[in-house]
Amino acid sequence: MRLYSLSVLYKGDPKVHLLKAAYDVSTFNFFQRSSVQEFMTFTSQLIVERSELGSRASVKEQEYLCHVYVRNDGLAGVVIADNEYPQRVCFTLLDKVLDEFSRQVSKIDWPSGSPATISYAALDGYLSKYQNPRDADPMTRVQAELDETKIILHNTMESLLERGEKLDDLVSKSEVLGAQSKAFYKTVSAAFHPRGGLPPP
Repeated sequence: MRLYSLSVLYKGDPKVHLLKAAYDVSTFNFFQRSSVQEFMTFTSQLIVERSELGSRASVKEQEYLCHVYVRNDGLAGVVIADNEYPQRVCFTLLDKVLDEFSRQVSKIDWPSGSPATISYAALDGYLSKYQNPRDADPMTRVQAELDETKIILHNTMESLLERGEKLDDLVSKSEVLGAQSKAFYKTVSAAFHPRGGLPPP
């Protein structure tokens, strides 16, 4: 999962122009980096130009996804990421960046601004922080931890069954479980899982 570009643009009446941007082109060939960066800027401007005010969209281009958010006031943000990067995290990042940008940079400067004239230095930090969506977004981290827990539990159950033992046999041989618990297990097992094993969660 990777973020390649984070841009803030202004959708003016005649055309869209870049206000500020951050890029991570370190995974590209050294001699291609400037061209890749220019193409990302071009793509970001084109997507904002073709998007309506007050809209959000994700546009697929080969193995990349360009996520765009154009606010009603013309301020826009674009994140270019790989296909694996979570879309929800991209839009959370765009919301955060555009809100912060609009508080720090006067709306009067948006129509005539450029990367050289706009004073807003947070994009590089956000691009770096959000490279790992689990670190940057608490919901993503919690979901990933839950997914890992499910995988670990699933693998543990599979490893028990791979040894040639059935859970039914383990229950019947158990010295820890009383007769009532064993009878309960058989009843639940038959009702929910006819071939034996634990009932579904």
